[in-house]
Amino acid sequence: MCELFAMSARYAATVRLSLEEFSRHGGLSGPHKDGWGIAWYEERDVHLVKEAFPAAASACVRFIQEHPFASPLVLSHVRRATRGAVALRNCQPFVRELGGAWHAFAHNGDLPGIAAHEAFTAQSYRPVGETDSEQAFCALLERLRPLWSAAAPPSLEARLAVIEPFAAALRALGPANFLYSDGDTLFAHADRRMQVDGTIHPPGLWWLARHCPAGGHLAADGLRIDAHDGEQQVVLVASVPLTGEAWTPLAQGQLLVAARGQIATPAGTAPGRPRPY
Repeated sequence: MCELFAMSARYAATVRLSLEEFSRHGGLSGPHKDGWGIAWYEERDVHLVKEAFPAAASACVRFIQEHPFASPLVLSHVRRATRGAVALRNCQPFVRELGGAWHAFAHNGDLPGIAAHEAFTAQSYRPVGETDSEQAFCALLERLRPLWSAAAPPSLEARLAVIEPFAAALRALGPANFLYSDGDTLFAHADRRMQVDGTIHPPGLWWLARHCPAGGHLAADGLRIDAHDGEQQVVLVASVPLTGEAWTPLAQGQLLVAARGQIATPAGTAPGRPRPY
């Protein structure tokens, strides 16, 4: 399976992503060698960089490492191909416009039969590649499209009323860990994933909330986040904990929601308070 990472921050933070350790997840060790991608938001737009070969051997990854970007919202995916060719069109995150906003999606898992399933058909959005992940994204956008037809963005409650049953239906097909963002809010849904012993079981995602004063930083395996403007707050989500701290596992079926570095509406157990770094 694949590696997922996301960050929601109160202010744009300088992010050095895919450093040496994170690149090893992308091919120098382990099975994740079939492509990688990063989407990060800036104002109302989104940058998308992805390649169809190992992050560990990528000159583009090294460039991003040496020239870090600043963003309040980041999604990243390192691929191990299970469905679809090893090709750029099948690398994640996937990005589409809906309602005047850029929506991004990345998935970890396996969803057999999704293309033929009537609950996941889409008319307004069609996959470019062959992955079950992109089919799921197109189906999600199809469900969300009526909400985004108005002049104002939909409420969080309205979005959750669509995303929660979508996630439940997706879990019925197979492991369905995913990250989704509409440029304002990050939604992280946890299910099962392949663990280091080769078995598939929860947790599928882990999360950590932190805060620090301006000038502080967070260093982790394959990641460094530097704060600049005021007291920074961040929520991090990853397939596996990236530091030796007490990351919190998300329960199977739990949907974590973060906006501007704070937990907005978590499902399941209530989250703890952010801890200083």
